[in-house]
Amino acid sequence: MARMRAMLLDAPGRPLRPAELPVPEPGPGEVLVRVLACGVCRTDLHLVDGELPDPLLPIVPGHEIVGEVAAIGPGVAGLGPGQRVGVPWLARTCGACRFCRSERENLCDAPLFTGYTRNGGYAEFTVADARYCFPLPDGDPVAQAPLLCAGLIGFRAYRMAGEGRRLGLYGFGAAAHILAQIAKADGREVYAFTRPGDTAARAFARRLGAVWAGSSDERPPVPLDAAIVFAPVGSLVPTALRAVDKGGVVVLGGIHMSDIPAFPYRILWEERVVRSVANLTRADGLGLFAKLARTPVVAETVRLPLAAANEALAALRAGRLQGAAVLVP
Repeated sequence: MARMRAMLLDAPGRPLRPAELPVPEPGPGEVLVRVLACGVCRTDLHLVDGELPDPLLPIVPGHEIVGEVAAIGPGVAGLGPGQRVGVPWLARTCGACRFCRSERENLCDAPLFTGYTRNGGYAEFTVADARYCFPLPDGDPVAQAPLLCAGLIGFRAYRMAGEGRRLGLYGFGAAAHILAQIAKADGREVYAFTRPGDTAARAFARRLGAVWAGSSDERPPVPLDAAIVFAPVGSLVPTALRAVDKGGVVVLGGIHMSDIPAFPYRILWEERVVRSVANLTRADGLGLFAKLARTPVVAETVRLPLAAANEALAALRAGRLQGAAVLVP
């Protein structure tokens, strides 16, 4: 039986370990994907740090996968060997619950998630449901990888934020640096908020078009129409509410966040809104890739070998990354 290299999480709180596993075989409706690149996402960090409940264990993390179809299972239509595909966080939905039936598959009652409840892309091969793969154009797979979650979830958050001109981004990482470019192309003003003292991140944000960049504990120079909080820091929710104008929207773009402290009703009053983003839909992917066909975006990446997965996670945890780390098997 053919074997492959992978990085495996045995239990939360432990580092990933190198493993040699059998190359999986695609079942009905599935494709075997040879991984060309897999982004390192903050959700992977939450998984490794034990902040997400009930993962499949042991698990191969990774859900920002760019690869080539290596084999197809029975019943697959529309994909063939050698085709470039992206495999996102949403791996499968039930198709029968009230959320799936109302085009809200991101809220499915019985979903599967890549790199969380089914094996992901920190490996040389992975198996994916063909219906949840996105055909991708040719190009640098390392540059494409962050689009599969930072781009997709970020774009969903961006649309939820509405069409106001002044947009704040709290936590200027992989998702924010992609959205800043999209927002600038859309004619919006971007206000970037970074960790206190992180002057490099502020310079990075200004280079990508932010009209203002400052510390997350600063007030912007003008009231914002909307803000997206990517940093998993609950105390930023009341901070963002104070930064948005009357009728403003604060979108929480992460899967995990520390507890939100109590805050006075006065900063929520005047029809300010707080809402979370959960997962993605396949329609989000089609919308993002159509947008990118008209709006060139450059994902800034740090390319690392598969064996450096723990180092990449540590750099993400410490806030040492600009853009996104991407593993290349």
